[in-house]
Amino acid sequence: MIVKGSVENIIFRNEENGYTVLNFFAEDRLITAFGIFPLIKEGECLTMSGEFRENPKYGEQFEVTEVMFDAPADREGIINYLASGLFRGVGEVTAEAIFDHFGMHTLEILELTPERLTEVRGIGRAKAKEIAASFRAHSEMQNSLLFLQKLGITTGMALKIYKEYGADTVEIVTDNPYRLVDDIEGVGFLTADRVAAKLGVERDSDFRIMAGISHILKEAAEKNGHTCLPEEELLKNVRTLIQIETDERIRKCLPFMQINDKIKNYKYKPDDGKEGTAWALASNYSMENAIAARLLKLNNEAQELNIDIGGELDRYESDNRICLHEKQREAVSLAINRGVIVLTGGPGTGKTTIIRCILHLMTARNLKVLLAAPTGRAGKRLTESCGVEAKTIHRMLGMDFSLGKPVFKFTELNPLECDAVIVDEISMADIYIFHALLRAIPAGARLILVGDKDQLPSVSAGNILADIIESGAIPVIALTEIYRQSADSLIIVNAHRINRGELPIIDNSSKDFFVTNSDGGEAQEETVISLMTERLPDYFGYSPKEIQVLSPMKRGLAGVESLNRKIQKILNPSGKEVMIDGVIFRVGDKVMQTVNNYNLSWEKGNERGEGVFNGDIGYIRDIDKGAIEVEFEDGKTVIYDKEEREELILAYAVTVHKSQGSEFRAVILSLSHSGGFLNNRNLLYTAVTRARETVVIVCPAGVLKKMVYNNYIARRYSLLKEFIWESQRKTRLLFGS
Repeated sequence: MIVKGSVENIIFRNEENGYTVLNFFAEDRLITAFGIFPLIKEGECLTMSGEFRENPKYGEQFEVTEVMFDAPADREGIINYLASGLFRGVGEVTAEAIFDHFGMHTLEILELTPERLTEVRGIGRAKAKEIAASFRAHSEMQNSLLFLQKLGITTGMALKIYKEYGADTVEIVTDNPYRLVDDIEGVGFLTADRVAAKLGVERDSDFRIMAGISHILKEAAEKNGHTCLPEEELLKNVRTLIQIETDERIRKCLPFMQINDKIKNYKYKPDDGKEGTAWALASNYSMENAIAARLLKLNNEAQELNIDIGGELDRYESDNRICLHEKQREAVSLAINRGVIVLTGGPGTGKTTIIRCILHLMTARNLKVLLAAPTGRAGKRLTESCGVEAKTIHRMLGMDFSLGKPVFKFTELNPLECDAVIVDEISMADIYIFHALLRAIPAGARLILVGDKDQLPSVSAGNILADIIESGAIPVIALTEIYRQSADSLIIVNAHRINRGELPIIDNSSKDFFVTNSDGGEAQEETVISLMTERLPDYFGYSPKEIQVLSPMKRGLAGVESLNRKIQKILNPSGKEVMIDGVIFRVGDKVMQTVNNYNLSWEKGNERGEGVFNGDIGYIRDIDKGAIEVEFEDGKTVIYDKEEREELILAYAVTVHKSQGSEFRAVILSLSHSGGFLNNRNLLYTAVTRARETVVIVCPAGVLKKMVYNNYIARRYSLLKEFIWESQRKTRLLFGS
């Protein structure tokens, strides 16, 4: 539907993303409209495309999908437009004077011969220049947005592009639309390709090939966690993407992109001993290289104390009525004496006990220790187990995103005030946040990295924990002993059995580990839903909010998308709702944030801040004018507008990958034969270790056995291990050691 008219008054506007609510006078009636708008003022004439929606609280409203500027066509419209506040130096009196002098040619004069404004009484040369500059800037914005919208770009994205390119928008996009892939967050290759096709860019253009290379490397990082790709794999993926027959054209573009610092290559020797070439985005290459250098520098700079803490450990054991294993004592001693150590082990092996002991001994020495984790949920668990506040790494570093990219308060120029940093769940950290952390740790401070090397790696780019361990450059304590209190839990016993490639003990008379066989299909869905909504709450007293359904897959009857629809229908069948990409979201629904959004504002009591992160779980508290209010489990409340709400998914059921770093009282794991390469030991181990008290596996016969015996782990390409080795070689050459 299309409506034409003028802006009566603006009720609300978010200048960051353009989300606006306004009253609009059209066809002799006043309507309320909402959506993403460019810079507008009262009195401006617009043509808007969209649909009328019925809001339970505010009545009928017009949801805008596209906005076009119209030139005012009468005396009143032109005067209101000029006096709207868009143009510096023009109030109502000046606007009337300009119109009275030029009449219906006013806008034409302003556009083509603005120097004639000096003909109007009271307007000198300086004021005429000021008015002309304002009019030209506003016209450029309007023309740029109109140009982009005609190319099929949404108003919100067009605003982002205009903010980046300004008056040069039309020229830059026309010259090379593929620049959008590198310059504009949220514009992928396919969008730029559609724009290029409309502008007549040749399909075999070098611009298109180079954009395809950047796109494949970005996708590899964002979707699969690779920080680089072997050359042959890169060529194959680019060839498929851009539908080019040979690799030769692609190969010719690689050196040009390298010269322009877009990508970098690295010569390496894989396991078969044959030399290969890996290509990476220049930013990821530089970041991994810097991580390697800073990690080794931190390890070498910390003073090795060589203190025998045996007596202190004896007293700690006596005071806390515990008995530390030899490996645990070694870990504590290394943490006190060395610069950087890695502590890894599965559930029940005493990692938390060691953290508490390290914290106690360091605090007794008047050392300041900071605790951190990659996610809010992991930080909350660490806080509860240690009795000391643990922050997310982002929050500890004072991250700010107000300038459009992450800026950290604490860096090498303003380091953290601490003597040691302990980071839990380090396997979840990507290269971006780990690099920021290393920059902020002061010289001489100690770093203790804690994690489970056998869990799935981070969702985002990097293979931090595995690469550090495999490099052999940092002391590693691997805990394997299951302690007495943990040995009573079949969850922990079976997690270790699975990790060793042994079938789990299935004893459905146990108190915490159960397997329910299913024939798959709808019967399996019904079993999962019954367990979550009736059987587990009735037997154990869990609230459905304390139960998390997991699955390896998004699609299929055993996948999370179908399960979410069915569970929502039982637990939250009606209420205020909004549909996003075919999925219904209702007040009361459990939801999860799917990407790191550093720009999202949140409130928590009197506290204000920015940043909501991938994997954060919350509940919808309100839906108003298309905006969704979510309260997360840590008490933060966030308002999602139309653009940002697509970052949410229903979270009654989530994939195992999305559950990383989280822990739930009870887990229901839905498996099927159709899991493909996802049905492996690594994923099963990760899923089982998400449960704190109870895990129930629902699957067809044979699936569990297949997963335990399938030790396939998808290769994650990264360069950190190679850079650590290279940095060590350079050190030996310089210092001869």
